Amino acid sequence: MAYPSVERRRVLAAAALGRESGVPGPDPAGGDPLRAVAGKILDISPHLVTVETAGGEEERLVIAPWATAWHGADSAPADLPVGSSVMMRMLREGRVVERIWADTTRVTGTILSVEGRRDVTVELDCGSHRGRRTVVIPYRATGRLRVRHPQFEPGYLFDAIGVRRDGAVLALLPATSQPAYPARAVPAPPPAYGGTHSRISGTATWSDAFDEEERGLAYPMVERSDTGCPDAEVSCVGLPYLAIGSLLQVRNVCAERSASVQIVACGCLAGRFCDRCVECGTSPRGRIAELSAPTFVELGGDLVKGCFNAQIGLG
Repeated sequence: MAYPSVERRRVLAAAALGRESGVPGPDPAGGDPLRAVAGKILDISPHLVTVETAGGEEERLVIAPWATAWHGADSAPADLPVGSSVMMRMLREGRVVERIWADTTRVTGTILSVEGRRDVTVELDCGSHRGRRTVVIPYRATGRLRVRHPQFEPGYLFDAIGVRRDGAVLALLPATSQPAYPARAVPAPPPAYGGTHSRISGTATWSDAFDEEERGLAYPMVERSDTGCPDAEVSCVGLPYLAIGSLLQVRNVCAERSASVQIVACGCLAGRFCDRCVECGTSPRGRIAELSAPTFVELGGDLVKGCFNAQIGLG
């Protein structure tokens, strides 16, 4: 998903602005670092899991006695099927598993069409760099989705968490309450904001549109001409313009963890959601960053909850 030469862009931008280029990574003051590991399960028991990573390496990891898993529903880690694609949160120098998400995905986009009465099929426009995706909402999940997404109509936004199963994407949980406005009618940012604050508060979410082990984030206010993203430059938050490759300091207010994270993509969809996160208190309205899954997990986020209250500032 990342644009080419992101690293070079970061160094050149820092030189042009006369500041240190910085290094992506966690803030050491945030306590013991969390490590995210993605892979495919080769073998699993109540105490150990062996996975093949995206790089083709095998890792044999200890499962903590208190560890939990999610595979469309809460599950014991040992019940996860061999062959599942997993994202794991690791403790103790990255060797102990405390949380596993199996075959977990997120579908975020603008509704193009809706078909079906029991199992509902929704086609989405997921942005200029993500293309179209088709998601199936099983009958058992339609009530839960419809409560939070009352407008199952073309032109409205959709955001759900689910699983990949037998080649299909099943949406099971609403990731947010659907905005009341169509995707093309995003409210303007408050005039008093003006991007003058050193730290901006809002919602950080995650996306599976990044490469499996990629660290980075998508940011709404990047120039269209720079990214080839015609739907960029939209947000209900007074965000400053930033270039691909810039570093942002992202703080998970709930977990009290921070990291310097590189902007690697256009967040044209994130900017259209003027929603709130309520994980610990209520965030101000607006999505200010959309993180890759490993970055989200390493900042203490839960993929099923889908967001955390965040603050961002220039790294």
